[in-house]
Amino acid sequence: MTVPLVPSSLGRAGSTLGALRTRASATIAALAVTGAAVAVTVATSSPATAEPGSVVVSENFSSGSLPAGWNAVDGTWKVENGRLYGTSTSSSENNKITFGRHLNDFRLEATMRFESVSAATRWASLGVDVPADGATPWWIATMRSGTTAANGLEFAQRTTANAWVVTNTASAPYAAGTGRDVRVAVEVHGNQARWIFDGREAMRTNSLQRSANGVQGLFVNGATVSYDDVTVTELAPNGYLRPEGSPFTVIAHRGASAAAPENTLVAQEIARKGGADWIENDVQPSKDGIPFILHDGTVDRTTDGTGNIRDLTAAQIKALDAGSWFGPQYVGERVPTLAEQLADLRTRGGNLLVEIKGKHTRDEVATIIQVIRDEQMMGRVFIQSFEVDALRYTYELAPELPLGLLRSTLDADPVAIAKELHLTAYNPDGNALLAKPEVVAPLHAAGVAVMAWTMDSAGLWQRLERIGTDAIITNRASELVGWNSAFLQRASADPTVAITSPANGARLDRAQSPVIAVAATNADTVTVTLDGKKSAAGRKLDLAKLTAGRHTISTEVTGPEGTATATSTFTVTVSQAGLGYLILTSGADPTAVNAMTTKLVRAEYAELATYADRQAGKLVPAPVASVIAADARTLALK
Repeated sequence: MTVPLVPSSLGRAGSTLGALRTRASATIAALAVTGAAVAVTVATSSPATAEPGSVVVSENFSSGSLPAGWNAVDGTWKVENGRLYGTSTSSSENNKITFGRHLNDFRLEATMRFESVSAATRWASLGVDVPADGATPWWIATMRSGTTAANGLEFAQRTTANAWVVTNTASAPYAAGTGRDVRVAVEVHGNQARWIFDGREAMRTNSLQRSANGVQGLFVNGATVSYDDVTVTELAPNGYLRPEGSPFTVIAHRGASAAAPENTLVAQEIARKGGADWIENDVQPSKDGIPFILHDGTVDRTTDGTGNIRDLTAAQIKALDAGSWFGPQYVGERVPTLAEQLADLRTRGGNLLVEIKGKHTRDEVATIIQVIRDEQMMGRVFIQSFEVDALRYTYELAPELPLGLLRSTLDADPVAIAKELHLTAYNPDGNALLAKPEVVAPLHAAGVAVMAWTMDSAGLWQRLERIGTDAIITNRASELVGWNSAFLQRASADPTVAITSPANGARLDRAQSPVIAVAATNADTVTVTLDGKKSAAGRKLDLAKLTAGRHTISTEVTGPEGTATATSTFTVTVSQAGLGYLILTSGADPTAVNAMTTKLVRAEYAELATYADRQAGKLVPAPVASVIAADARTLALK
């Protein structure tokens, strides 16, 4: 059923490292990987009124009919057996059903199953921004039945000209195929989204073009697909927090500054092609007030000119060569204006983390913001600065822009200053952060991301990942992109455990001697119990001493990433052969063994039980005598 807004049980991370690694869904979604070069514009819209964590849609199709408010635009849609079935009879038919309402920050998830397909290339999708009437343009997150193909997963737009713009592709770890349930989700923050396949991030985009009123939807193409447990959850607006299991946001420091002259358009292009999520640069005004992209206070180091940037006019700065100092192949590169850089990002893809460098007046900050507005990039720019006044001015003039405070050393109370300055992120020197990693958890609990600068080695990245850092500003963006890829492909660090012997459901007689065997991974400790009493892996079970019937082995393992449990139930059965084994191994007096064996062979079970009871503690040890008598009585009843 579709339900009204109700609080969910999603919670914030706590102050411990373990809690830090388990982020609340209400604050998740990382920044996006740059997709194919494509013209991108952003339609601004007001955030929805729901509170983060509110469940906007929750539908399990138990009513037996299409839910109220769900609009079957085209194709065949019906509810049967507690699932929604969508059928598209042709690969040329992008059939859809719409629901929900417009949200800027949300998670859409569903269980999807291909019932039949015309070809492995056919697909089903989650619609992330779709007009309620299904008209173009719309954006979808697609899954093919042949999910392991290079384009098994996609982010794509259907344009008003009914053409496809595929911005990002990826392959899933296994094929969805047919008849297999797959839990999929998309987490959206404005123009950014993450594609999640069976609980693991598979792909990101920062190329969504959001509408002012698009809702959610389900799509099917050339297939019959069933859906179940469809939910839409409102997320907190800070999409810069890194969810558990997701890689870093990669921020290219001054562009691809290790491969090209810093803060130039060619450095930006190389970083974009290398997969950086964001480009970081520095902005300062010329003598005539034009914001330029330059790190130093002078042009001396990175151009063929000299002088303070604030003493040079825009025309003088544009005449400078900003590339020959780095290498002969870059002769003729120019110092870009902020407007030029933003225009390049707008038309070719990418987001900008811009540092307001040095002291700026309120009017100078206002000029920077006006350039961002003029270039229609307000939804794709993040402002950071060491200068508190610059951040205050930015918030006064454009409170919708996310803010980050740069720090060489950590504040005594980072959370307090984050609240004071309305920060989206706290951006410290990475080494200072590693010296005091305990600041990360309270910042996350306050909804503030942590972006570390400028870290350029895999060893440092690994340490920063372990403490929960969200983003890395680096000179080696392409290497970090590769490190992220390896991170996504790593084996799970969660502990696992299984009881391999006795097998669950096993039926064993007294003559068998199974050993408790436990298979565990990523575990530091293993505990085992038998019928609630302490036991151990590797212990040989003496079935002669167990009562007939069901017994349960339980195990729990603990590791750095949590705990895991398993149980196995086996049954001790009563048989003539098993009873014979009991008698022969009972340690009874030979005359008693002979007497009991004779009665067993003759199937005189009742007499055997009576004899065992009478000789208990005399010719037959008492503990085993009681088991022999019990088994004999059981056989007498058969």
